[in-house]
Amino acid sequence: MTDVLTQRGAPVNIRHADRLYINGEWILPTSKSGFDIIDAGTEETFFRVAEAGPHDMDAAITAARYAFDHSPWPFLEPQVRGEYLRKLGAGLRARSSETGTFWSRQAGVLFSMSQMAITRVSNTLDYHADLAATYPFEALATPEFAPFGVVVKEPIGVVGAIVPWNTPLSLAIHKLAPALLAGCTVVLKAPPEAPGELYVLAEIAEEIGLPAGVLNVVTADREVSEQLVRDPRVDKISFTGSSGVGRRIASLAGERMARYTLELGGKSAAVIFDDYDIETAAKTLSAAECSLNGQVCMSLTRVIVTKSRHDEMAEALGSIFGSVRVGDPFEADSQLGPLALGRQQERVLGYIQKGIDEGANLVTGGRRPAHLERGFYVEPTVFANVDNNSTIAQEEIFGPVLSVIAADNEEHAIELANGTVYGLNSAVFTNDNDRAYHAARRLRSGTVGHNGFKTDQLMGVGGFKQSGVGREGGLQGLLPYLESKTVLLDGAPSRFQ
Repeated sequence: MTDVLTQRGAPVNIRHADRLYINGEWILPTSKSGFDIIDAGTEETFFRVAEAGPHDMDAAITAARYAFDHSPWPFLEPQVRGEYLRKLGAGLRARSSETGTFWSRQAGVLFSMSQMAITRVSNTLDYHADLAATYPFEALATPEFAPFGVVVKEPIGVVGAIVPWNTPLSLAIHKLAPALLAGCTVVLKAPPEAPGELYVLAEIAEEIGLPAGVLNVVTADREVSEQLVRDPRVDKISFTGSSGVGRRIASLAGERMARYTLELGGKSAAVIFDDYDIETAAKTLSAAECSLNGQVCMSLTRVIVTKSRHDEMAEALGSIFGSVRVGDPFEADSQLGPLALGRQQERVLGYIQKGIDEGANLVTGGRRPAHLERGFYVEPTVFANVDNNSTIAQEEIFGPVLSVIAADNEEHAIELANGTVYGLNSAVFTNDNDRAYHAARRLRSGTVGHNGFKTDQLMGVGGFKQSGVGREGGLQGLLPYLESKTVLLDGAPSRFQ
C-alpha cells in the first residue's frame, strides 16, 4: 500500500500505485520503470505510479478480449450492467474530496471547482444507469420477406479508451459509462501526467465486484498507447486529445477498419454582435477562461467584434481578465491556478511570444506572475489587433490567452469564426434570440452557445472538421458503442410473445 498524505486539499490514498489494474487484479508491471507525478502548484513530486510496457498492455487487451468473448458480461440485461454504473457513481461520490485533490494537484484546477465536477461525473454514471431501462436495445420491426423481424443493438466489443491529462476522470467516464452500459469491455489508458483519479476509479471497480477483465486501467506513454490502437483484438478506439494525435489514430484504425470516436482540439470563437454590452461580454468570457486555467479544448479564445468596438472590447477584457487573482488552487481567493505541466507553461509562454513577434498588441499579462516563484503559472493574457490568420488565432494554445479580432460586419464576423481547421465550440452574444439562432446555424461547430460558454453533455459534445469524429454524452454518446443487427426469423421467439 502507498499512502499519499497532503495538507493541500484532502488526504489521498493510492493502495497500489506500483501496480496496474488488469483482469480484476493489481498486477506488478513487467519492468520497474514508472512515472513521477508533479504537483502543478509546487513543482514537487506528488507521487509515482507504475508504467505499463508492451507486455503489460498485451495482458490488459487479452483480459478485455477474454471477458468480452467468454464471460456473461455482453449478454447481461442492460439494467444489470446499469447497476454497476450506479455503484461506480456512488463510490466516486464517497471519494470526491480525494479525487478532487488529485485533479487540483495534477492539473492546477481550483479545488472549489473540482468538487462540483466530481458530482457531475457521478451524475453521468447515474444517467446511463437510468438509460438501461429506456433505451430500445431490441426493437421489433415489420420485415418485408419474413414473419418476424427485430433490430438488436449489440456491444461493439473491446474498447480502447485514451484520455488526456486536463480532465482525465470526467473524460474517462464519458467513455466508460456508455461502453459498459452497451456491454463492451474496456482498456482505459491513463495519462502518465495525471493518473491519480483513475487509480481511484479502478479501486472502486474492484470494491463493487465489477467482473474481471471488464475494466482494465494502465498508465502508459505514447508508444505503448499506439500498441492499443494497432491491436486487432481492440474493436474501437475512443480518444480525447490533440488533432495531430487524432489524425494518427484515425489512420491506424482505418488500416484495419476499427471503429473510432475522436474528441479533438479547438480554436473556438465568441462572436460579439453590436447590440450586446461589451462589459457584460468581457466579464462572461473572462470568467469562463478561468475554468481549468484555459486548459479546455472548447475554450472561447477568439473574441470577434466589429472594428468600431474592437478597442473597447480589448480594454474591457484587459481590465477584467488582467485583474484575475492567480494563485494556489487550494486558496479560497484564487481565481486562476497553475497550468498542469512545466512543458505546458513553456508552450503557452512560447505562443505569447509568437503573438508579439507577429504583430499583435499585448494588452495584459504575457508572463509568469512575479509573486509566484514556484508552480507552472501564467498570467491571464489578452491580445488585441490579432490577425485571424496569425499563429495565435489559428493554433490551440491551451492556456489563459484571449485574442481580440476585428471584423468588418456581422457577415465577416461569422466568416472569421469559421476560418480555422477546427469546429468544436463557439458562441454568439446578442440580445436577439432570432439573430442568435440564425448565427448559430451558420457557425461550423459542434456546439454553439448564446451569450456565453455553454455545453450540455447530455445533448452530445463533439466537433466539425479537425475537431473530431462522432459525439460523446447523452444518447448520442451511447450509439458509437453499439452495432446494429437485423434478425429475421420464421416465427417470434418466446421472448417476444
